[in-house]
Amino acid sequence: MNHPFDVEIFFDGDCPLCRREMNFMRRFNRRGRVLFTDIAAADFRPDTVGLTQDKLMAEIHGRLSDGTIVVGVEVFRRLYSAIGWSWLAAVSRWPGISGMLDWAYRLFAKNRLRLTGRCDTHCAIGPSRPGL
Repeated sequence: MNHPFDVEIFFDGDCPLCRREMNFMRRFNRRGRVLFTDIAAADFRPDTVGLTQDKLMAEIHGRLSDGTIVVGVEVFRRLYSAIGWSWLAAVSRWPGISGMLDWAYRLFAKNRLRLTGRCDTHCAIGPSRPGL
């Protein structure tokens, strides 16, 4: 199943930071190699992706043209490559940098709703842990 895009990005359009990042990236999508899909849109159906809404909300996902699902920092690498920033994707794979980016993204994803002030409607705040 091949499509005329390199990667489809599934992002939370209700997240101010996520929305700003995707709007910025859209400006560089001159060749149309990236599809941007807002998982917060009223007409979005997670079953068309084969994932649950909760899973999609937990961290960023992407779908490659062959149907392969990618998650986390790899989504951004695919996005950057598709818009012509392959050099940035390459740097993000360097030893040390790759691990640091993966760690930082997981920390952000885990706390994204809290950081964007949306825990009152989208997540249950558990006991606070030092350092998070």
